[in-house]
Amino acid sequence: MQPPANGKLITILSIDGGGIRGIIPGVILGFLESELQKLDGEDARIADYFDVIAGTSTGGLIAAMLAAPDKKNRPLYGGKDIKAFYLDHCPKIFPQPRCPSKIVNAVRMIKAVAGPKYRGKYLHRLVKEKLGDTRLHQTLTNVIIPTFDIKELQPTIFSSFQVKKNPSLDALVSDICIGTSAAPTYLPAHYFSTKNPNGSAREFNLIDGGVAANNPALVAVSEVTKEIINANSDFDLPDMKPTDYTRFLVLSLGTGSSKSEKKYSAKKASKWGVLGWLTNGGSTPLVDVYTQATADMVDIHLSTVFQSLKCENYLRIQDDTLTGDVASVDTATRENLENVVKVGEALLKKPLSRVNLDNGVFEPLNQGSNEEALKRLAEKLSKEKQLRRGKLSPLGTI
Repeated sequence: MQPPANGKLITILSIDGGGIRGIIPGVILGFLESELQKLDGEDARIADYFDVIAGTSTGGLIAAMLAAPDKKNRPLYGGKDIKAFYLDHCPKIFPQPRCPSKIVNAVRMIKAVAGPKYRGKYLHRLVKEKLGDTRLHQTLTNVIIPTFDIKELQPTIFSSFQVKKNPSLDALVSDICIGTSAAPTYLPAHYFSTKNPNGSAREFNLIDGGVAANNPALVAVSEVTKEIINANSDFDLPDMKPTDYTRFLVLSLGTGSSKSEKKYSAKKASKWGVLGWLTNGGSTPLVDVYTQATADMVDIHLSTVFQSLKCENYLRIQDDTLTGDVASVDTATRENLENVVKVGEALLKKPLSRVNLDNGVFEPLNQGSNEEALKRLAEKLSKEKQLRRGKLSPLGTI
């Protein structure tokens, strides 16, 4: 992909964390890719159109799949492949018990004390098999994946931009994906180390990136802003200033939430101890709270910025009406996975919405459906790509 300096816009794709609900952005990306193929041919892939693909947890895995190269140096996965990947592998990543619910709940309570809910061996083996020896610097477009180092007690951002200055971040993409997916109580923390050119080692003790940034869109915007400040020639657009966010084109994909279900309350939570916060009705309230909080704060901030600039270059697609098993991050029964697919397909048909900055609820904009918004986005992305390749006049409308 030609750098942004050859065009008008900086294009960013961001994908939230959410376990099996990664199917939802998978469905959306499949639709977007099909629209891009209508415009630019069947070889078009998501990675061909975005300067940055950011992802946290399950979103980090999707980002890596879209940006990692295959043997022909083309994207390992297209948008259309994500849904099938989840349907095939989630039942083995999150094996479901076959016992009566009372026994299952008792076992969950014990596991909440004794160790993570899942061993993670199948996920680790699968990710290493699919991503192989690919390191961060080898991705086909810039990738940004947040994690959290529990030993250092600080976020560790694996960024294609930073790896040029800090070689210790040039880890295997598989290790990065396992680290960002290591959700507390669900999957074990992940340890690995890398070597610097001088031979010294750096160790990483990672858990889920959702601890720091379950919605990584703001991290991606910040990373690009730093590159502009540091005069990276790739981002030297005419008259571009670091805070000129009208030149950013951001697609932020949520994985759905059960916000409208209102399944928790102060009355209930006031009686919880450690175990209550770790497991309640098959959910993990503590994880739900911090992942939802970080995702919403980012969306509210970016919505405020782009609205203040009267700019329509920020598109957030999210469904906050999930209920029951489809709101789960790990109920990987065949029936539930198919229902999550239906959630993604229904979300395409829902009205384009924007978060209400007062109450955090998504409200319709009277600008058509999410499907129609993605078609408009595909046209913008295609025109930007043509402009960078010299096939469109710089005066052409983007």
